[in-house]
Amino acid sequence: MPAPTESALLYKHADVSTALTVKSGHGLYLALESGQQILDATSGAGVTAIGHGNARVKAAIAAQLDEIAYVHPGFYKTTVAERLADFLVESTEGKMARAVLVGSGSEAVEAAMKLARQYFLELSPPQPTRSHFIAREGSWHGCTLGALAVGDFKVRKQLFEPLLPTNVTRVSACNAYRGLLAGESTAAYVARLAAELEAEFRRLGPETVCGFIAEPLVGTALGCVTAVPGYFEAVKAVCDRHGALLIFDEVICGMGRTGTMHAWEQEGVVPDIQAVGKGLASGYGVISALLVNDRVVSALKKGSGYFAHGQTYQTHALSCAAALEVQRIIREEKLLGNVRRMGKHMEALLKERLGGHPNVGDIRGRGLFWGIEFVADKATKEPLDPELQVAKRLHSRGLKKGYDISIFPATGAADGWRGDQIWLAPPYIVQKRDVEEIVSRLGRVVEDVFKELATSC
Repeated sequence: MPAPTESALLYKHADVSTALTVKSGHGLYLALESGQQILDATSGAGVTAIGHGNARVKAAIAAQLDEIAYVHPGFYKTTVAERLADFLVESTEGKMARAVLVGSGSEAVEAAMKLARQYFLELSPPQPTRSHFIAREGSWHGCTLGALAVGDFKVRKQLFEPLLPTNVTRVSACNAYRGLLAGESTAAYVARLAAELEAEFRRLGPETVCGFIAEPLVGTALGCVTAVPGYFEAVKAVCDRHGALLIFDEVICGMGRTGTMHAWEQEGVVPDIQAVGKGLASGYGVISALLVNDRVVSALKKGSGYFAHGQTYQTHALSCAAALEVQRIIREEKLLGNVRRMGKHMEALLKERLGGHPNVGDIRGRGLFWGIEFVADKATKEPLDPELQVAKRLHSRGLKKGYDISIFPATGAADGWRGDQIWLAPPYIVQKRDVEEIVSRLGRVVEDVFKELATSC
């Protein structure tokens, strides 16, 4: 038996965990065992789209329990899974043809890679040489081995490099703050990035590439970086020219987080395969999904008629019931409009409160997904000394009594290793006064941490 001061649960920390114990949650707030109330300004990790403790979702889960909690997806199907798949496909207005219901976001990315590979084997004639993926620097696609391979979150990946597949290469991210050259126009920047992708296709041999994978809005690894206008249209043109698939990872930025149901709706393109996850069931169920267009589905139908991917908990009835009710609530309560309105309010307040701070390099994002990159010098964009652990300090300070706010910390925005960034992603139910409270609390955290650093250095 473990010592009384330790827990049998291993989540990252082998020693005694210092994580706070949550007793309950309601709306935007978490109630801790200590009595402290935390404003959940990050929705966990961008998950709780409709907030905590929603009565409608709890009732939907209970109703599904009264019918069936689980059946093996290889033997049976359930009405609730069929309805969720229909809802997801309809949400694309005919742009996507089928939905694959899986578990975590990492699993969705793995399944996307498998489906991309299988697509080329189903063609007539098949194209078996296509096994390579092109991804981007400064990306995060999950923690399983295939997902780690296409990702580029170095601090989470380095330990496992010897285990990872080697059929992935990378091109530059579309990050105007770090990548746009002095005097370079947006159009020229897009052309340069498209040329880099074209060159990578040619270097590998276009006939070897399955697809290009990207986050339409880069989350944790870069801190809410949006692409410049025209970028994804240029990228898709390169993929189409070489017959490769365009794969979007919208696990964190999709399902309404940026103000439209799908992030690609604001980019002028439609992917061939799309992964969604976190906001799908808002944390009330463990579920993610792939949305697949007709090009890929048609190849399966004309070929084997079978997607060679199956896991025990696919189409899990309880998670499907939770996800379906969450999505109905988002639609019925018109929460996407609220995401857009409150997102603009948050942007304005963040820039007003923190834009002039000497260590705030960039404030960026879209909808209710906003990131801040901190620097040592605004003019040169020199990152802060990693030993200061600024992002971690901000997160820890936010959870202290008197600040009472969840802030998501990360590092590596500058070059993969250096750089401190944080992000906010409150639930879609957030109101104007809530946004103002979030920015007020964050402002105090940032100001106090940097004052403390200034006196200690």
